[in-house]
Amino acid sequence: MGWFDLWPSLREALFATLYMVSVSAVIAVLGGLPIGVLLIATDRGGLFPAPLVNRVLSGIVNLGRSIPFIILMVALIPVTRAIVKTSLGSTAAIVPLSIAAIPFYARVAETALREVDRGLIEMAQAVGCNSWQVVAKVLIPEALPGLVRGLTITLISLIGHSAMAGAIGGGGLGDLAIRYGYQRFETDVMVATVVTLIILVQVVQGVGDRVAARLQHR
Repeated sequence: MGWFDLWPSLREALFATLYMVSVSAVIAVLGGLPIGVLLIATDRGGLFPAPLVNRVLSGIVNLGRSIPFIILMVALIPVTRAIVKTSLGSTAAIVPLSIAAIPFYARVAETALREVDRGLIEMAQAVGCNSWQVVAKVLIPEALPGLVRGLTITLISLIGHSAMAGAIGGGGLGDLAIRYGYQRFETDVMVATVVTLIILVQVVQGVGDRVAARLQHR
């Protein structure tokens, strides 16, 4: 396949990958950040300690992270069909991508939140802030650089998982590589998709590092 023949398919696959990854990342943050906050807040010595809740929540997060993504995709096919009425295509792939990313981001968010200086939390409590005000005004703002770095890691993981989703018709660059590069033995397609994925990861990492650095020195 020549470059001019390949470019429209490559562009369409790239946009499909960006669509899957960006929507899944938003869902991961919306679902994972509150879980990360709860893991910190319910821990011993947290803002509202609840050891039993903490252990159960931690166990659920660990369970979600321990299932290989390819197995998770297959296991979630009935759920995906129930939500989006199909198990094929980029929109369908968002369901397993999001479910895999939420516990992943929850853990990296927990790590970032744990790095916040305990003295700042105690100072906020001393001036009368309640637990949720401490979370909103101290914990999350102070942890922003770490949260952005965690989002960068999550995005890169999602890019890899989205390529894997192509194995079962998830669309995107992985689907293009499998249909042409693997099944039709068109090496140039495989090389083009790999190079595109490498560039995409480099761009995400570079932007994430720059944003985190700006937040760190704000």
